Amino acid sequence: MNNPNLFAALRAAFPAALDDLAIETDNGLLYSWRDLERSTAMMANLLQSLKLPDGARVAVQIEKSVEAMVLYLATLRAGYVFLPLNTAYQSAEMDYFIGNAEPAVVVCSSANFGWLSKLAFKAGTQNVFTLNDDRTGSLLDRAAHCSDQHEVAVRQADDLAAILYTSGTTGRSKGAMLSHGNLLSNALVLKDYWGWTQGDVLIHALPIFHVHGLFVAIHGALINGSKMIWLSKFDAKKVVEKLPEATVFMGVPTLYVRLLAEPGLQRDACRNMRLFVAGSAPLLIETFNEWQARTGQTILERYGMSETAMLTSNPYQGGERRGGTVGFALPGVSLRVQGDDGQPVPVGEIGNIQVKGSNVFQGYWRMPEKTAEEFTADGYFKTGDVGRIDADGYITIVGRSKDLIISGGYNVYPAEIEGYINELPGVAESAVVGVPHPDFGEVGVVVVIAKPGAVLDGAQILADMKARLANFKVPKQCFIVSELPRNTMGKVQKNLLREQYKALFSSTSPK
Repeated sequence: MNNPNLFAALRAAFPAALDDLAIETDNGLLYSWRDLERSTAMMANLLQSLKLPDGARVAVQIEKSVEAMVLYLATLRAGYVFLPLNTAYQSAEMDYFIGNAEPAVVVCSSANFGWLSKLAFKAGTQNVFTLNDDRTGSLLDRAAHCSDQHEVAVRQADDLAAILYTSGTTGRSKGAMLSHGNLLSNALVLKDYWGWTQGDVLIHALPIFHVHGLFVAIHGALINGSKMIWLSKFDAKKVVEKLPEATVFMGVPTLYVRLLAEPGLQRDACRNMRLFVAGSAPLLIETFNEWQARTGQTILERYGMSETAMLTSNPYQGGERRGGTVGFALPGVSLRVQGDDGQPVPVGEIGNIQVKGSNVFQGYWRMPEKTAEEFTADGYFKTGDVGRIDADGYITIVGRSKDLIISGGYNVYPAEIEGYINELPGVAESAVVGVPHPDFGEVGVVVVIAKPGAVLDGAQILADMKARLANFKVPKQCFIVSELPRNTMGKVQKNLLREQYKALFSSTSPK
């Protein structure tokens, strides 16, 4: 390709018939491919009219809408760097992100303009626009006066396309720098690996400030010239209603659980579906099995990160999709599991997951020392995840290395314990975290959610564990709760649980 700009590749995949339907929204709006071509051109022209410096960042905190996606595509088209920010972030967090990234442009909702514009101007941002999910805002007002003809900015494969701030469960969030080449290589690999074909239709029900919804889902549909059924927010009933019109759905585990609660989710509703993808958080084997029984479809689990986009996937065809695993390394991705000593671990043993490939990010924004720390001498990125590879080559993620509990000198992997607890009668979900202990250094504490109608006894759960696991692995206390703290992608926020229970065994706490 003459121009390695990611947008150029996505635009080249648009169907020849530009007046065909590209996007249908949940409130009845219809967008053609020509609409996407014209609107991205107008918005790109607006951005370029601002005379921004080369590599300028466009920071965006807005509700999901097709226009929000157009802004992302226009940023790529104009050759600038897109910086999506979670809509849940509050003033202190936004102050940090804007101060750290120093964006030339900030786009926010009208409701947040008052306080966000003050933060942006204080940080030196020259341009603050509004964009709302009802197609209003100063960004669209300004873009309406721009030409709908635009020549895509030339960018090189290594030029930055986006900065994604990690969720920051420990310390300050880090900005992962992803290039046009990183994102395009991943999109092309997934197009082939997941069997995207002419006529595919994607139900897009994810947020678009995150790898899953912004890159995997949107790039997947666009690089294939596929129509999207666009839901501004996840609505289980609406998804079930739209399934017969679609072929592909991507969701986090929480969405699959909610869909299973819908009586209308039956085999007939899924008659045209060919692929259900799950990721961003672990999928319980119970959900995996129940989905298979109800729909006749097997969920495909995969594994990725903000720093790398997708790394592994269960097979789409030509192999078994195994629940609880994330399949195999994708083509072009080199993945290895190593011990703390830097040596490969035996098959089936747990170790640190390291990866290398054209999808792996350029480093952390303005953190050269941190970037250097996170790569090995031979160029592998240390993911911070621990896992194992079985004799058949299937990869299982056991947890984050920071979640590892070292109790009395023994390594305890929370995901292993959670797997046993989740199989107990009446248990819906569990989370194991390590907390300080005067004798053992650290011990496990488990927090459990009961299934509807079930009554659980924490002491009995621990007794059951003692009969099944080595004593050093058994949590020292069990709490039954109604819900677990989660981020917007459905991941359990274990840092909050650790903080909540950290003083449980301190000398001043009652035992």
